[in-house]
Amino acid sequence: MLCIFFALASFVFGYNIGIIGTVYVNKGYKHDLHNPSAEQKGLITGIYYIGAWISFVFISGPLNDRIGRRWASFVGCLIVFVGSAVQISSHGPAALALMMSGRLISGTGTSIIATTVPLYQSEITPASQRGRFVIMNHVGFVVGLAVAFWVGYAFSFWDTGRGTYLAWRVSMGLQYIPALAFMLGVPFVPESPRWLLDHNRAEEARRAMAWIRGTTDPDKVQPEIDVISENIRYHREHDIRSWKVLFTDELLFARLWRAALLQFLAMMSGATAIKYYLPTNFKALGLPTKLALLAGGIDSTLKIGCTLIAMTLIDKLGRRKSLMLGAAIMAVSLFINAILPQIYPNNTNWSANLACIVFIFIYTFGNGIGYGPTAWVYGSEIFPTHVRAKGLCIAASGSSIGSVIVTQIWPVGIHNIGSKTYYIFFAFNAVSILLIYLYYPETKGKSLEELDALFVKKESFRQEEEAESAQPLVQEVEEDDDQVKVTAGDGEEVR
Repeated sequence: MLCIFFALASFVFGYNIGIIGTVYVNKGYKHDLHNPSAEQKGLITGIYYIGAWISFVFISGPLNDRIGRRWASFVGCLIVFVGSAVQISSHGPAALALMMSGRLISGTGTSIIATTVPLYQSEITPASQRGRFVIMNHVGFVVGLAVAFWVGYAFSFWDTGRGTYLAWRVSMGLQYIPALAFMLGVPFVPESPRWLLDHNRAEEARRAMAWIRGTTDPDKVQPEIDVISENIRYHREHDIRSWKVLFTDELLFARLWRAALLQFLAMMSGATAIKYYLPTNFKALGLPTKLALLAGGIDSTLKIGCTLIAMTLIDKLGRRKSLMLGAAIMAVSLFINAILPQIYPNNTNWSANLACIVFIFIYTFGNGIGYGPTAWVYGSEIFPTHVRAKGLCIAASGSSIGSVIVTQIWPVGIHNIGSKTYYIFFAFNAVSILLIYLYYPETKGKSLEELDALFVKKESFRQEEEAESAQPLVQEVEEDDDQVKVTAGDGEEVR
């Protein structure tokens, strides 16, 4: 129930992104924004991710560490509230400036939500089920995305009289309902026990963990509390708590670059373009506006089913296989959308156009079981407690950089070179399969504290190999009646 509740904040995040895609094709919006060009549309979309990048790097991590996961998510929703109000007020000569300012503010707020929710979910859930519980973050996101497209479709019929002025504004303002519901509920949920322990609030952490684990006896959760406390103590003694340690400590940087690259690849897979320009992409395939919005609603609803499938797969297949499978499906889908419009230009072949539409739906499936949820799961679980918020937030800035690039390339590319734009993102998906195979260790089924050993082992392999070559293979052998104990050169005992 806690993970579902926090997914409500992710719903606001998804709705905020999805509704702008429907607004772009609304004639009232075009009138109020003075018919923005492809470059201006890309700027309106891209500035959102500039706000997100600023927040990821400078605001979200310190805010999470200072006030905790739940209150950071509250602040994120509040900022989205303000940003949406500024966008809704866009009118007159300053309409474009107001819209861009509102988008910048909203991007700042949603980036806090985007990092805080998976952080909270990963920190409260058992290791064996962490993947599917953290994916609830993405379930909330895609439900918000789908609802936004259906709301945009419904309001597209209110296109006369006052509807010309109000339709896109009301559709954007509806996100206030879930945002308010979440903000009112935040004071009544427990804080992350790991955050409480990291801030020397051990008794509160025991009570919170007992509540989360469904027991009235805090002593029953003491073993789990002890493991977390020992891990925090170890890192306090061996690591600097400043964000700089993520770049100066070799083992922490090994996690940072992996998480950041994964977030960057998730956006360069084409996901940002498909989300923001979905109705525009469908219109380019010959669909009228209302039908394009309807297809967008169907595609976004499909995302929900795909994400639910991902919930059942991620703790069985693992993170690596989910990412590689999703990237392969997206690569094929983008290749089809690149080549068919070149063979049959100007929408001359309805079968080819239909195939492109179907493969956009298939692309959604690939994203829904791969990068969409799994990039956030991976990034939220690989950092130690004392730098988890900072690590995930800095890594998530990679998604903002990717999104800014995509939102600038896509509208201009489609306008100038048409479907050849899809080749760019096909290439990123193809290359990412190899990168994941070579450089990303599997994390499923391991506690957040056990992942320390995984990455130490991964990065220290060469040093261990060199050390082993400088010491005897076996130090000692002892025999009992039915057992042999071998002490290896590194001191490890094997019976």
